Amino acid sequence: MTLFISNSSDDAIYLQIENQIKDQILKGELIPGTPLPSMRILAKDLRVSVITVQKAYENLSREGFITSGVGRGTFVSDIKASVLKEKNLSLVEEAVIDAARKARRGGIDKEKVIALFEKHFNNEVGNDDTGNKEFK
Repeated sequence: MTLFISNSSDDAIYLQIENQIKDQILKGELIPGTPLPSMRILAKDLRVSVITVQKAYENLSREGFITSGVGRGTFVSDIKASVLKEKNLSLVEEAVIDAARKARRGGIDKEKVIALFEKHFNNEVGNDDTGNKEFK
């Protein structure tokens, strides 16, 4: 697991940690059962406070992405495919809202945005190695 922290980011450090771990889980880079570094070790590696890592881990645990146990460690949760799909759909919706906002501010019409989406979606489906050839 590789994480990058930016002191110039608008996001708090705990959010950067949380979002990067969440993203790696959703992309399948961190599979269920994968052990995560202890809070102390991750804090040391990233040169941040243990409290910062603790907040990120607590949020990830609350959302069901990771599980922790005293003396056992912290691991990526076994998230059901339907839950993963729902979480991914939520991320896509956020990106679409952001794209729509940028398009309207930039004077770009809806048809151009839809054409761009279709172009990139079709390119991505061609590169899809997950077997998902359509969205249901």
